Amino acid sequence: MAGQNNSIFGAKLVHGFAFFAFFLAGSPVLAAEGMDRLTAFFAQKGGMRAEFVQTVEGAAFAQPDESRGTLLLQRPGKFRWDYKLPYPQLIIADGRQLWIYDVDLEQVIVKPLDAALGDTPALLLSNGGNVSERFEISPLLGRDDKLLWMLLVPKQADSGFKEIRLGFGPKHLLGMELVDGFDQITRLVFSDVEIGLTLPNDSFQFVPPEGVDVVGRELR
Repeated sequence: MAGQNNSIFGAKLVHGFAFFAFFLAGSPVLAAEGMDRLTAFFAQKGGMRAEFVQTVEGAAFAQPDESRGTLLLQRPGKFRWDYKLPYPQLIIADGRQLWIYDVDLEQVIVKPLDAALGDTPALLLSNGGNVSERFEISPLLGRDDKLLWMLLVPKQADSGFKEIRLGFGPKHLLGMELVDGFDQITRLVFSDVEIGLTLPNDSFQFVPPEGVDVVGRELR
């Protein structure tokens, strides 16, 4: 019986080492493929549309906070995060300004876009360009969700985020994870992704509804 146990244990070890060797051999290939997909994403022309589910986890939350909505993206510098559930909220960048409209609070916050975003994930997605100038990029291996994940660590210490993780499917960006300075994690899962779209200009225009409080000064 002892010999049989040793034999089984030995077979498991051999299998484990074989898998580990295969994993190491495949890592450079996966890393190169992940970098190719990241580069292709930030080189995309035209607009992007996707549905998203966002969850936020951290010490401040007894359980993950979930919201859903639609994202429109037009480079450079334009996006529209339309949160529909559980509470309506609209975040729009028109290329010059950032608008944040909280429907329930009847309040709009407006800020110059560069000052509002800095080197944040929102700016990362909407500007693209040479990402390696602003982030250290490396593959994130070992995930089991069939996506190719890339890890982006800001080169500037004051970015407000420790790291950003981007998960790519064969054609599209399908996942995004943000880890802030308090180890709070925001996860975004994208679905029904469409790229190369011609989006109407008014998708990224915002006029404060009559009667709401406007915090900040609109650029003229």
